[in-house]
Amino acid sequence: MTKKKIILAVSGSISAYKSADLANQLTQSGYDVQVLMTQAASQFITPLTLQVLSKNTVHMNLMTEENPKVINHIDLAKSCDLFLLAPASANTIAHLAHGFADNIVTATALALSQNVPKILAPAMNTKMYDNPITQANLSLLKQAGFCEIKPRESLLACGDVGRGALAHLEVIIQTINDTLH
Repeated sequence: MTKKKIILAVSGSISAYKSADLANQLTQSGYDVQVLMTQAASQFITPLTLQVLSKNTVHMNLMTEENPKVINHIDLAKSCDLFLLAPASANTIAHLAHGFADNIVTATALALSQNVPKILAPAMNTKMYDNPITQANLSLLKQAGFCEIKPRESLLACGDVGRGALAHLEVIIQTINDTLH
């Protein structure tokens, strides 16, 4: 049986550290996890950590083409069974919603086939999440076929209490399993 390929795209949020546990759990569950990171994500967690846990190269640079026979972001998009953006920062959500393909995460997401399930799990400050601009961007992404795993209410890294914490990993993994099976 062929392993299902999941792209785990990590954007710049303090919750990026949780992507290590997420990549590890998905890999241990038998998924082939391909990790993509924005530059901002690499300020919160190292690519090496995610490479070791996913057992795959971490892709960070849109313009790095190691194999001249393929275009990396197109090849990644063609070969995945599910795209997960977790954590999804306000910045990456805005870029995706408006079609900016200026990094490996957004370029790959825009190159996905319409039938590939696309899930995003936002993580940010409550005011950023509730901002009408962010909500409009999320609405655009839902219209484009993305499914949102809502953030949870919690004490946030900034000290505020409110909605904006990354959903529990069990919820994210259950959503993936339900979507793929």
